[in-house]
Amino acid sequence: MAVETLTYAALGERLGCSSEGARALVKRLRLPRQKANDGKTLVTVDPAEIEHKPLPARSPPGHPSVAETMQARIDALETELSKVEAAAAGHRADFERERDRSDKLLSEVLRATLDLVGANEVAARAESELVVVRIQAEGERTAAMRAEAELAANRARRSWWRRLTG
Repeated sequence: MAVETLTYAALGERLGCSSEGARALVKRLRLPRQKANDGKTLVTVDPAEIEHKPLPARSPPGHPSVAETMQARIDALETELSKVEAAAAGHRADFERERDRSDKLLSEVLRATLDLVGANEVAARAESELVVVRIQAEGERTAAMRAEAELAANRARRSWWRRLTG
């Protein structure tokens, strides 16, 4: 059991990790520490008792690397993006078709409305002319009744012998 006093950098070199990794390990294992005169932290440790196996920098054989995993994810997202873009293009075409159809229907409704307004104007003019004709007919009727009344009055004023002769 050889107990040694090492700095974080020296401990990291012995364990095969960085000085920050050695500091985290010392903190986790609650090993005794003290400050040196030069300001560095010294750790009292028996390197044989520490069972530290640093994680490999690369993934084990048979496992895909991070770059490969990310590339696969990017490819999947690009495929999904192309599907969404194709669906969006289809929706856009549907939207354009429906907009054209609604524009045609709106123009037909406006045309029908204008035709109806024109028909209403024609009907209003015809009705006003009908009112004028009715007023004229009423005037003619009253004039005819007056003329009949005058004729009857004239006949009544004639003497009896003129009435007989005609």
